[in-house]
Amino acid sequence: MCGIAGIIDFKNRIIASDDIKSLIDQMKHRGPDGEGIYLDRNIGFGHRRLSIIDLSQAGNQPMLYHDKYVITYNGEIYNYLEIKTELEKDGYIFNTKTDTEVILAAYDHYGTKCLEHFNGMWAFALYDKVKNILFCSRDRFGIKPFYYSLKNNRFIFSSEIKPILSTLPGALVNKKILMEYLVLNLTDHTDETFFDGIKTLRGSHYMIINLTNYEVNIEKYYDINFSHEINQLNLKDATRLYQNEFDRSITWRLRSDVKVGTCLSGGLDSSYIAAVASSKYHLESDEQFNAITAESLDPRYNEIIYAKTVVDHLNLNWHVTTPERNDFENYIYELVRIHEEPFGSLSLFLQNQVMKEANNAGVVVLLDGQGADETVLGYSRYIPAYSKTLSIPKRINFLLNAKNNYGISFSYLVQNQLYFSSYKIRKSRVLNRLGTVNNEFLNTIDFTNIKELADCQRDLFKLQKLELFKTQIPQLLKWEDKNSMAYSIETRLPFLDYKLVETSLSINNEFKLGFSWSKYIMRKAMQDKLPDSIVWRRKKVGFAAPSESWLSKSKFWMDVEKSPLLNRIFNNHIPVPKDINLYWRLCNIALWEKMLNVTL
Repeated sequence: MCGIAGIIDFKNRIIASDDIKSLIDQMKHRGPDGEGIYLDRNIGFGHRRLSIIDLSQAGNQPMLYHDKYVITYNGEIYNYLEIKTELEKDGYIFNTKTDTEVILAAYDHYGTKCLEHFNGMWAFALYDKVKNILFCSRDRFGIKPFYYSLKNNRFIFSSEIKPILSTLPGALVNKKILMEYLVLNLTDHTDETFFDGIKTLRGSHYMIINLTNYEVNIEKYYDINFSHEINQLNLKDATRLYQNEFDRSITWRLRSDVKVGTCLSGGLDSSYIAAVASSKYHLESDEQFNAITAESLDPRYNEIIYAKTVVDHLNLNWHVTTPERNDFENYIYELVRIHEEPFGSLSLFLQNQVMKEANNAGVVVLLDGQGADETVLGYSRYIPAYSKTLSIPKRINFLLNAKNNYGISFSYLVQNQLYFSSYKIRKSRVLNRLGTVNNEFLNTIDFTNIKELADCQRDLFKLQKLELFKTQIPQLLKWEDKNSMAYSIETRLPFLDYKLVETSLSINNEFKLGFSWSKYIMRKAMQDKLPDSIVWRRKKVGFAAPSESWLSKSKFWMDVEKSPLLNRIFNNHIPVPKDINLYWRLCNIALWEKMLNVTL
């Protein structure tokens, strides 16, 4: 895992080494093991290295390939060994043990179609000297970041926003994105960022810049395929297939030349990862497998008893961090700086502290559970969408049973159904929470996304795809990357292996929700690996922070009241919201504006 950056000058002005070094120096945390710079007239690449596979100098970047291609790359191609074997059959010879060289050889052999062969996470820029093009790509779900700016006849890209900001006259707010975050709590649903003039290459997309005429072309290369064959499998065969794909995903994500561990909350997802990963890890090592847990001091969100059950059952080497309110208040300004853009909830602080603890434990690669809920229907918001596919008697029976197994009330389920199914109700509710807003800002909001979410309520496959590509997973992955890389940790996400995702979304929905248990097929897959107290837990807690107690009597409200941006939005009458999530978003905007010197 690394930090990448580069500059292409469209006026053919020479790029100096200092220009690139100033970019990558701001990302030392992403790559503490080394740096590299490549210059060719108006083209400059930079790289900060976090050594994971092939720790020798042979793995340094930017990497040149037969004087034809140059790449700066961030990520891991988990099936690089399998691709390498196929390329060797076609006569390719490899000089390193890296996946970077495999990418270059695959591009040489397949061209842009090489992306179809990769299973992993990546963001890279590849300079093709033969075709005189720049080929940039991001993995299917956007696990690894790729930001860029096209201003003043320069294309500048980076793994983070701050290096690009340092090349611009100032940090100007993107009013549309800011308001959609404030009102709808949506981020990362477009290629725009919170900063005017800085964009992100979307997951499943690649960009080609013609270096002769500097035309820029962006194409989507991947979509999730639905398998009717998988959909027709019975429960036994579907469970076996899910198990096999998950096992393969874990096996590939354990490939590393440094210490590997896992996040462990005590919930289903992290417990399943820990069970499978630790058993495979012990095949290669006599050491205990490492698990990192953040304990909440709020009993409503404390899952430590479940995590301990998993640790004892699997004999894990357990590291626990217990963040307190003072820790949060002392660190929040740094957290805002690290994340570069406003974020959705204080659970990011807990995740951040897990990464810090992993770093203290010497764990460099950490498995995490992002994507499980979205692929096997773990959230209660999926219940209304599934219930609509049932007859009225079956729907009532399903909802009555679901309320017991989810630990939520029947009335809550009915309200959820109305809220998520009605675009008008949802729009009216979010606007009423906000209060009076300056029309200059209000009119920038695009409500298309919540309408699209409402329209998908009768088609779970479409709803899951929308959340995976647009409204849910992109923001979770951005936060995961920034938290982990702040401590030079590479996180790997087994549930977002694209083959496993395609399998999960194609499996009959009855096997995921139809027995009134969330993620039923996952529970079936893990029932022989963990105690029933873990497998058949009813209430979902999630990675939640005690926001109410941490933000009560918050000192951050003073920043809100002094915020030029928020005062402009609310015409100098900023309301104190009762909703704790909206309260946090206002605080976050004010802190972000202050820390990154954001202006209108």
